[in-house]
Order: sequence, then C-alpha cells, then structure tokens
Amino acid sequence: MRSGLIAVKLGMTRIYTEEGTVVPVTVLKVDNCQVVAQKTNEKHGYTAVQLGVGVAKIKRLSKAERGHFAAAKVEPKRKLQEFRVSSDNTMPVGSEVTVDHFVAGQFVDVTGTSLGKGFQGGMKRWNFKGLRATHGVSVSHRSIGSTGNRQDPGKVFKGKKMPGHLGSETVTTQNIVVVRTDKDRGLIMLKGSVPGSKGGWVSVRDAVKRKLPDAAPKPGAFKAPVAAAAAAPEAVKE
Repeated sequence: MRSGLIAVKLGMTRIYTEEGTVVPVTVLKVDNCQVVAQKTNEKHGYTAVQLGVGVAKIKRLSKAERGHFAAAKVEPKRKLQEFRVSSDNTMPVGSEVTVDHFVAGQFVDVTGTSLGKGFQGGMKRWNFKGLRATHGVSVSHRSIGSTGNRQDPGKVFKGKKMPGHLGSETVTTQNIVVVRTDKDRGLIMLKGSVPGSKGGWVSVRDAVKRKLPDAAPKPGAFKAPVAAAAAAPEAVKE
C-alpha cells in the first residue's frame, strides 16, 4: 500500500488522443507536496506518512505547530493529511512527492469536499418522486409527503430523509483513470470529473478496487530532501 498525494483542482478541459478521440479531463496541480512526518507501528501503532502542501503564515500557527515543522525542517504547510502505507513504502521526511507517482492508465480514488448547494428540498436532495400533478394535489407538488405514522409511534424516526443542507461533504470518487501526467508543470489529468470546487484541495491515492500497475514506482516518486541530497556526494568522495 503506497502513499497518495494532495493536489489543487484547477478545473476541467479536454485533450485529444492519438486516434483523435476527445477525452474530458480534470486538471490537478501538485506543488511542493512534502513529507512532514512519519508514523511507525512501534511508536504510534500504525504506519503512515503525513504530507503537507501550501504555505501557511507563521503568525497563524501555534507553538506546537511551529515545533512540528521545525523538527521536520520543512516550511510551514497550509494543509496536512496522513496516508496509511505499508512498512516498506514509507518515504523520508522532507522529500517532495512528484506527479509521476502515478502512471498513465492507472486507476485512482479521489477525495474532496463537494460543492455546497445550501438548503434544498427532498426531490433535489434525495431524488424523491414528489406528489402527483392532479387528483387532489394542489400547491405541494414537490413536497416529500408523509414523514411518519399515526399515534403509534407518534414521532418521526431519526435519520428520516427530509429537506435540508446539501453539499459541503467529504466525497470519494473511485476508479478514475489517469490520462496523462506532466512532471515539468506538476499536473495530473484525470478522466471525467472529480469532487470539489476550483481551487479546492483533493487527495489522490491508488484505487483500492483495482490492481496497482507494475510500472508504478515503489515506495513512490519523490525528490530526496535537500540536506540528504547535499550529503550524498560527500559520502561518495569519502
């Protein structure tokens, strides 16, 4: 089980295949997605990597958060998220995950916050049929109808589908195909739509219901930390 990455949804466009077929794609931008911390089974009871993206203002961070980023020797991040990984797929702290972490043709699962639609009725929120157009029904054609029984039980059960707030929820879309990646610009192009608004954060990880391609890098595609990269040539000279 490999780590995922955090990206920004830029919007949708279309690309053409070599056969001339039009493919609608969602473009995701991956910029400076770094490993901030590692969670080990010995110390925390599970194995995971914590990734961070974006730039946070230092004055808005607590003292504990400042110490957390200082220990990792990375700049303060605006968003943090953990990804469960197997023990052999951890990445060093400070390394930067790149878009070639995923390969073209691979299936991924994308998680984001859906668009907020405010207060909506039962027909839009739950796909209710609504009431009849005639035969005694007037004015309330889009109402949800009865919500319970009579004197017994004399109440509306919890969880009853009724009008209310729609959207602004965490949604995961599974089995989305990676059409193309652009390492130079840090772009991932996924076939179709993904949850979330333009400029919103989304997390991309390997599809849990599909086999990982053999070409996918393990433990992942990443740039080594600057300190480690600088120390490597000195070790070779010795």
